[in-house]
Amino acid sequence: MPNSVVKRAPCQEHFYRCAIAALLTTFSSSFWLGSQPVKAETGDYCHFTAEAVAQKENLRQKSVKGNADAQKNYKQILKAHNDELNRCRERTWPQVQAVWLRVYPCDIRPGALDEIFDRIVNSGYNRVYVESFASGQVLLPAAENSTVWPSLIRARGKEKADLLALAIQKGHERGLKVYAWMFSMNVGYNYIERSDRQEAIARNGKGQSSLDVVEEGNQVFIDPYNRQAQIDYYRLVEAIVKRRPDGVLFDYIRYPRQSGSNSVVSKVQDLFIYSNASKQALLERALNNKGRNLIQQFLSRGFVSAQDIEAADKLFPSEGSPLWQGRTPPADELKFTAAQRQPLVQWELWQLSVAHAVQGVLDFLSIASLAAERQQVPAGAVFFPDANIAVGEGFDSRLQAWDRFPGSLEWHPMAYAVCGYANCVAGQVRRVSNMAPSGTVVIPAIAGVWGQNLSDRPSLEEQMRAIKYWAPQVNAVSHFAYSWQYPESDRDRKFCRLE
Repeated sequence: MPNSVVKRAPCQEHFYRCAIAALLTTFSSSFWLGSQPVKAETGDYCHFTAEAVAQKENLRQKSVKGNADAQKNYKQILKAHNDELNRCRERTWPQVQAVWLRVYPCDIRPGALDEIFDRIVNSGYNRVYVESFASGQVLLPAAENSTVWPSLIRARGKEKADLLALAIQKGHERGLKVYAWMFSMNVGYNYIERSDRQEAIARNGKGQSSLDVVEEGNQVFIDPYNRQAQIDYYRLVEAIVKRRPDGVLFDYIRYPRQSGSNSVVSKVQDLFIYSNASKQALLERALNNKGRNLIQQFLSRGFVSAQDIEAADKLFPSEGSPLWQGRTPPADELKFTAAQRQPLVQWELWQLSVAHAVQGVLDFLSIASLAAERQQVPAGAVFFPDANIAVGEGFDSRLQAWDRFPGSLEWHPMAYAVCGYANCVAGQVRRVSNMAPSGTVVIPAIAGVWGQNLSDRPSLEEQMRAIKYWAPQVNAVSHFAYSWQYPESDRDRKFCRLE
C-alpha cells in the first residue's frame, strides 16, 4: 500500500483551511534556474501560485519547440515542484489528493501529457487515476495487444504507441502516483459483437442484456460466472499491470444500474443470472435432488407452488427436506403439508438467488485483483455507497455488496450524493468508513470543481471540509474528474484526430 496513505488516522482538529498563507510562505522554497528565480510556493490545498504555474508553462512550451536551455530548466522546475508538493501534502490534509483522468489518442503527441500532468500538479494532486480500460477499449499499444478488446489508439503508424506507459512515466517524473483505472463487468459493446462471446453476456429472466435496460451509453455487462469472461478479463489485467502502475482500480464491480421501477429487483426474473454459466452455477448450489428440482422450477417460472413441492417429494421419496447451500430447514419441516411449507421455501429460494447474484460479483473481483496481486500491484475497488441497500421487498438493481469487499483492497466509494449541502456527501463517506474492516484504506471520490458550486453540488473545498469533520479517520480523497476542472482541454482532446 502506498506510504503516503495513513490508515485510520486519529481525529484531527476542526478544519477550515488547509494552511495559513503566511505559514505556507514560510515553508515554501525558491529555486534558481539560470538567471530567473522560480517560486515553488503553494497556497491552500497545495495549489501552486499563478506565478509558478505561468513560469512552468512557459518553459514547457519552449521545450516542445526544442529550446535546449528551456528543456534543462523545465526538468529542474518539475523537480522543484515535486519537492514542494511533497512537503505541502505531508503537512496538509488530506495527505493523498487524487484526480480521475481520461486520456485520448491525441495525448500521445509531444508535450500533450506534460501539459495535463503539469496542471494536475498545479492543483495540488499527488495521485492520478488514468482510465486504462473503458467503453470496450484498452490503453495498450496495438502492436502488443493480445486481449480481445481493441486498443484506444489505432491510427496508422501509431501501432507501438504505449499511452499508459507514457502516462506512468510522465506522472513519475513529477512525483505522482499513477493508478490504472479499469471498467470491470461492464466490458463494452465490442465484446458483444464477437460471435464467440455471446454466452458470456449477462442476461435476466426476460432474455434481456444490459443493452436493453440501461439508457445511458452502450453498456455491456458480462456474466461473472462465465469462465471465458473471467479468463479474458484476467489476461487484460495482466497486460495492464505489466506497465507497472502504482495501483489498479476496478470500477463497475456490479450489475447494471437501471432506472425507474426497474432500479429495484424484486423477483428472480429481474436478476442477471440467466446466462448458461450463472444458471448452472446456481443449480450446483443444490445439495440434494429435491433442492435442485425446486431451484429449477423457481428459475423457470419465478415461483414454486405447493404442487411443485409435492412433486419433488414424490420424485425423491428417500430424501428429506430440499437442501441447497446455506439452507438449514426446520427439523420438523416434513410434518407440514406442502401448502404450509411453500411460503418459506419460496422466500428462501429468492434469498438464494440474490445471494448467488451477489457472489458472482465478489468472485469476479477476486479474480481481477488476483491478477494484480501476483504482480505485486496494489488494487482497489470502486463502488457506490448506496448500491448495497434493500429497497422495500427488493434490492438495488446494482447488487453491489461492497460491505463484503476484502479489506485488503483500497475502498473507493463514489460519494456523489446531491442534496445542496456537503453533509450528505460526508454522510456517505462516514457510513462506508464505519463499515470498513479495521485497517482498510478508504479513499472517497467526490465530484465537483474548485471554488464554485454546480447546481446542488457544493464546491470541492466545502465537500472536503465536511468529510474531514465527519470522517476524520479518512486521510485521502479523490476528485472526479480532470475533465470537470478543465472542460475546454477535455473537449479539445476528445475531438482531436491523429493524422
